[in-house]
Amino acid sequence: MIAQGDTLPAATLLKMGENGPEQVDLGSKTAGRKVVIFAVPGAFTPTCHSAHVPSFIRTKDEFDAKGVDEIICVSVNDPFVMKAWGEATGATDAGLTLLGDADGSFTKAIGMDFDAPPAGLITRSKRYAMLVEDGKVTTLHVEESPGTCEVSGGEALLATM
Repeated sequence: MIAQGDTLPAATLLKMGENGPEQVDLGSKTAGRKVVIFAVPGAFTPTCHSAHVPSFIRTKDEFDAKGVDEIICVSVNDPFVMKAWGEATGATDAGLTLLGDADGSFTKAIGMDFDAPPAGLITRSKRYAMLVEDGKVTTLHVEESPGTCEVSGGEALLATM
């Protein structure tokens, strides 16, 4: 599993652009920048929808004030779902970036994948939040249970900065 001090692996995520799905190089997003990346087990799932994303909407201005260039939410979902979810939660309007890790390759590469068959969640991401500076993980908070949002919420990450 990725740890504080590690460099993020190369990864291509997806977002919806004006003409359909577009590839996003994560290395370009983090090079020379201070970026928050938080991940959820699934768009529209209860804790992700009602607690995790709202915590970063509430704290966005405080992260901006601390020099964070961008807040990125990653989920093992397709870019169509991520676009709809960003609109439904207000995350897009708040300035958060929602990116799909459609095949789970980034999530697997950093050792954050898990399965929860009873909930229909196969190859999904553990819930976490990290601060990344110039591609290196400087802070990492991983939830013990995918159904909780305590150490990975916006306020908890902000408190460590």
